[in-house]
Amino acid sequence: MAVFDDHALDLHFIGTATVLLRYGDLALLTDPNFLHRGERAHLGYGLTSRRLTEPALQPAELPELDAVVLSHLHGDHWDRRARRSLDRSVPIVTTPHAARRLRSWQGFDQAGGLRTWENCVMRAGRSQVRITSLPGEHSLQPVLRRLLPPVMGTMLEFGRRDGPVSLRLYISGDTLLYDGLDEIVRRFPRADLAVLHLGGTRLPGGFVVTMDGAQGAELVRRLGMPRALPVHYDDYDVFRSPLDDFLAEARRLGLRERLVHCGRGQHASVAPPGSAPVVR
Repeated sequence: MAVFDDHALDLHFIGTATVLLRYGDLALLTDPNFLHRGERAHLGYGLTSRRLTEPALQPAELPELDAVVLSHLHGDHWDRRARRSLDRSVPIVTTPHAARRLRSWQGFDQAGGLRTWENCVMRAGRSQVRITSLPGEHSLQPVLRRLLPPVMGTMLEFGRRDGPVSLRLYISGDTLLYDGLDEIVRRFPRADLAVLHLGGTRLPGGFVVTMDGAQGAELVRRLGMPRALPVHYDDYDVFRSPLDDFLAEARRLGLRERLVHCGRGQHASVAPPGSAPVVR
C-alpha cells in the first residue's frame, strides 16, 4: 500500500457519504455506497430510492482497507455491491445495531459496535486513528425513531502511532440538528474539518431525516468548525435540499471562508491547524 503524508489527511470523495481517507499508513472508507445511476437503494419497509449519480470509484479500485466507518445500516450507506465486494475480514466500526446484523446476516465477523462516546483505536505501520462514536438522530419524532436504524456521528483523531493527536475529522452521519450535538464541541473543542451529511432526505409522509442546507450551516456555526465539506446532497431522489441551499445559508451566516468545495472524484488534503485544505 502506498504511504501517504503523515502530516496531512487525504479525502477522496467517491459519492453519497462514501469517502476514502488516507493518512500515513492508514486507509479508511466511510459509508460504502457503490450503486450505479438508475439502481435503487433499499431503505427498509419496502422503501427504495433511485441513484441519480455515478460513484467516482468501484470496490475493485480501492486500496487495501484498514477499516470501514459506517454511520448506520441503510442501503445508501451500505449497499449490495459493498456487501458482495468488500473483504469480509475488514474491521467495520459502526453502531451496535448495525454490527450485530453485519456479523450474523452478512458474515462480516470483524464488525464492532460502539455506543455513543465509546472509542477504539486502529493502527497501521507508524500511523493510528482513534474512532469515537458521537451523537446522532435520524429523526426527532419518537414513532419514526423506533422504525429507523440507529445512527452515529464519528470523530476520527489521526496521529503517529502511540503519539499525540495531529488532526481531527468530524463526520456528522445522517443526523438532524438538535441540542444533543452541542456536547460534541464540549468534549472535542477543536476539529480540523467537518464532513456533513446533508440533502434534507424526505421520506413518504414528508418526514425529513437528514439535515437540509440550513441545518448543516447552523451546525457548522454552533460547533465552531473551522472547515466544512458537504456530502450526501444530490445522489438519490429522496435528497430534496440541494447543495446550493447549504452554500447560500453558509454565506448568510458569514461562513463562506470555512467551506471546502470537493466534488465527486476530487481529493481534499487537510493539513494541521493553520493551513487551508487543498482540493485537486
